[in-house]
Formats: sequence, structure tokens, C-alpha cells
Amino acid sequence: TTTTTSSTSRKPIAFSRALNSAATNDSSTEEDFRMTTTPPQTFPSLTTHTFVGKVESEIVRRYGEDETERVLQSWRLLDKEYVHREYVGVDETVDPATSNSYQYAHSYVPGLTCKPFWDIQKDGLTWSKKLSSSYKQIRKEFLDATSDMGKLNQEGNNIWAGALTEEAGSYGEGWSTLVLKDRGIWDEVNCNLFPKTAKLVHNSGIPATEVFFAAMKPNTDIKLHSDFTNFVLTSHLAIDIPENGNNKCRLTIGDETRQWMNGDVMVFDTSVMHDAINETDDTRYILMFRLWHPDLTDAERGALQFIYDSLSVPELLDDNAAVRAAAEEKIEAMRNFPMLKTVTAGFGGGGAKTSKKKKKKGKK
Repeated sequence: TTTTTSSTSRKPIAFSRALNSAATNDSSTEEDFRMTTTPPQTFPSLTTHTFVGKVESEIVRRYGEDETERVLQSWRLLDKEYVHREYVGVDETVDPATSNSYQYAHSYVPGLTCKPFWDIQKDGLTWSKKLSSSYKQIRKEFLDATSDMGKLNQEGNNIWAGALTEEAGSYGEGWSTLVLKDRGIWDEVNCNLFPKTAKLVHNSGIPATEVFFAAMKPNTDIKLHSDFTNFVLTSHLAIDIPENGNNKCRLTIGDETRQWMNGDVMVFDTSVMHDAINETDDTRYILMFRLWHPDLTDAERGALQFIYDSLSVPELLDDNAAVRAAAEEKIEAMRNFPMLKTVTAGFGGGGAKTSKKKKKKGKK
């Protein structure tokens, strides 16, 4: 079965007030984010017949109430339309009144570590080394595949879709994406256009919920904004950076700025206010990931993934056992890594190109 991705915006997988997208107002003014809020007290849902109540009940049944308390609280806070705002700056020389180091999240799991950039070494993000070591293979496949945009547009799904929705407006017209994985589901069509990349990412062990190439046009910027979700981090593998090393393509998280460098992996928290700029005359390309926050337990990841699955396939909550079973099979099939036309060797793994076997000649 071929999985397609119809989204025109690669904002992270926030739940939202509508339970399916990030908050509708993306234009965060100074008055919006420069404040601190405190989560209100939450209680178990009393309306188990509603979608919200059914999701909560099923999370408890599958993963346990104590084991998923933080996720349940996040789900209840969302139902209350709570928006978390908090100053997370650590530089004492920076005035909080003018700082951009504020976490701003509509989809908020309490108790998770928040810092602008994560340290690849100290924080034990071992998958990053595997991705970085595969940079040349990924870059070559990307440049080869995108050299014929006519063919790519004809064969692929939503190639270089722009941030067209209202909630993604801060990304601007200069930002576009090419999706390989969305909310835990691989795009079989696009993965077969980039089979080496898909296989290398899959074998790296990165706990990614989303994988996509992102383009940023020449002399454009991404305005200051939040991605509204604190339980996923963002990572970039720099693929093709114009004027590499000249500090012309930069990303700022809170009050800290870094430049993209070809082959380098960065991990950062986009629930903190951030912006970006490309000051060159060429397009900047990266391979981008949304990944589960390292502080989440397996049970919490499972609970969060179940929420996404329920949004995609609401029959998971059906009262009919046969309908639920069919929905489970559908989700399982959707989540499987796709069959690739060309299977290549990954990290320490083998593989072979699909080919027809020659008939052996012999006596009749």
C-alpha cells in the first residue's frame, strides 16, 4: 500500500485546539511570549464518550495511568486551551524583558528539559554520528535526484510544498519541504526517490517522527516564532549550504546563534522562540528531523504516538471490536518501513539491489 502525505506545511506534530494542527495564530508578538504561565490543575476526563475522553481511557488501558501521567496532563491541558510560556534563558547578562529565550508551547508535556541547543556528545545522541558519517552519500543522492525537477515533480508526492497554511505563516514563501516521513509514517513514494537516504536514516536509530528535506531560498528569512510543541526536538543535517563556513546561513534559538555547516548535525528545541536567515544568492538545503524528546519514557512515546494514530485513524477508538482490529492492522501497515525498489547497505548492514535471477542452463 502506498502512503501519501498531503500536508503543505512541515510544522511539528502539535495537537492543537482542533486536535489536529498547531495553534492558529503563528504571529507571536512580544506581548504574546514574554511572560510566564503556570499550568492549571487537571482532572481525568469525565466524558468518556467523547473523542478526548476515549483517547484518555485508551492510553490508560494500553500504557498505564501512572506511567503516562505527564502525557495525560498534557492532553488535559490542551483540552483547557492552556498555552505554556516560560523564560528559559541562562545568560545573566541578558535582560528577560528583551530576550527571546522563552518557551512558547500549546502542546506541552510538563517536566521535560528545555535548552536551546543540545550537545551531541554530552547528551548521548549517538545516532547523530551515523547520520553525519553518511553525509556524502545523502548529499550525492539528493543532488542527483533534484537535478531533474520535472521528473521529481511528476513522480513524487508534494515536492517542495510551501508553508501555505496560516499557522505556518512565519516560515515565509522562501521555505519549502520534501517529505520522507510524517507523524511516524513513511512516504513510500518519496522514499523510493531517495532510497539510500531513507535506508540510512532508518538504520541510524534516530527516534524520528518526521523526516524531510527543507529548502530555504536565497536572501530570505524565517521570522521569529515557536513551533509550539515541547515533546519533540528538531535536528538538521546540513546538506548543501551556500558559502559554507562564511556565517551567511544562520539559525537562532532563543538568544544563541549558530551557522549551518555541511555535514554537521544540530539538535535544538523549537518550542523556544527562534528564527533563521539565508543571506546568500543560492538555496540552502538541509535534511530535517522531528524526534521524540530524550526525557520521554517508552510508555510516554507510545501514548503520544497513539494520539497521532487516533487522529489519523479514528476507528482505533470505535466501539466495535472488529472495526478496532482492522484499524490496528491499518496503522501497523502504515508505520512499516516501505519496500524500496533499490535496497542499499546501511550502517553495518547488508543489502542488495533487486534483480531478476538468471536461469541456469542444464540438461533436460
